[in-house]
Amino acid sequence: MKIEWKPEYNMGIAVIDEQHKMFVATLNSLYEAILEGKGREHLAKIFTDLESYITLHFSTEEKYFHEFNYEGMEEHIKEHRKFQSKIAEFKNSFEHGESEISSILIDFLENWLIHHLATIDVKYIPCFKSHGL
Repeated sequence: MKIEWKPEYNMGIAVIDEQHKMFVATLNSLYEAILEGKGREHLAKIFTDLESYITLHFSTEEKYFHEFNYEGMEEHIKEHRKFQSKIAEFKNSFEHGESEISSILIDFLENWLIHHLATIDVKYIPCFKSHGL
């Protein structure tokens, strides 16, 4: 089901919240393509969008981790690398003709979004805010 951005998803850090909204928009784009029966047709663009998001968002967070000497940096970066690896696996499956990739991918992305925001990203909020973000 399409994800509507809710106030409780906000981290209270404008640059991060805007990037998270970009992720939700990409997820919703995939969802809409699946509903139209065009999930596979749109996957190449979805993967391009996800790779752009990963580059932008992870580099933003990691820049601040280093700048602010965030104590949870290593754990968080490991989560980023796991996500990148999983997306690469999905893309590889897609490129090798996996037919049911769209619905599996959307489930993964939804679960990652909810888990990552609720349990991982919230940990850096005090650090980022104490440094003026």
